[in-house]
Amino acid sequence: MKIKQISVFLENKKGRLYEALSALAKGGVNIRALSIADTSDFGILRMIVDKPDLAKKALEEAGFTTKITHVIAVGVKDEPGGLAEVLKILYENDINVEYVYAFVEKSGEEALVVLRTNNLEKTIDLLQEKGVKLFDSKAVENL
Repeated sequence: MKIKQISVFLENKKGRLYEALSALAKGGVNIRALSIADTSDFGILRMIVDKPDLAKKALEEAGFTTKITHVIAVGVKDEPGGLAEVLKILYENDINVEYVYAFVEKSGEEALVVLRTNNLEKTIDLLQEKGVKLFDSKAVENL
């Protein structure tokens, strides 16, 4: 149920995001979801893509520092409090959420959300036990 996520370290200056995304486009990599966290000097671009290993190669060839990490994608009710229900399960079981971001698309009645926690294995087991829908990498890459 773990999904590969590409993290790219970007200098916080004009054109760097364009250059990274251009490298992916030239490599034939499609972005499924992304998030950017920034400071005054640099940013971290986190992405779910359809071809993570190819994305890493294309970005590194373009001079970017990258890292592959694992995250999970969960389905949450597309209604007020939907994400809070999932987060409550984690909170009550002492799992820390490091970050979260959402997909642009929906799957049925659910919104798709990417989570990174301090213990992915425990998170996966717990959410499956509680009946929370988890998406595998093939399902996410084909959205």
